[in-house]
Amino acid sequence: MSVFEAGMMVCFGISWPVAALKTYKCKCVHGKSIHFSMLILLGYVCGIAHKVLDDMDWVFWLYIMNTIFLLWDMYLYYLYRNNKAPVEPIDDNFDDEKELVKK
Repeated sequence: MSVFEAGMMVCFGISWPVAALKTYKCKCVHGKSIHFSMLILLGYVCGIAHKVLDDMDWVFWLYIMNTIFLLWDMYLYYLYRNNKAPVEPIDDNFDDEKELVKK
């Protein structure tokens, strides 16, 4: 077992649920790349295969967990892919800009 591999998997393990939760809350996938996610999924499948065939240890379960979170994020991508990007509300208060122009 590599401590560095485990550390990488823990960091990814924190990142994927956060990304998926953000997608779920805003119902928007603007700026996400499904091709990037597929490439990461391929990497996880290779990591799982390595653990099963050569070096089985507890990090295997981190690969499984991360794969599940990534698949959840990919599912949300397909669910919300036709939604438009959220639009920022227009602020009609220009007082701050007028103040800057006066100075």
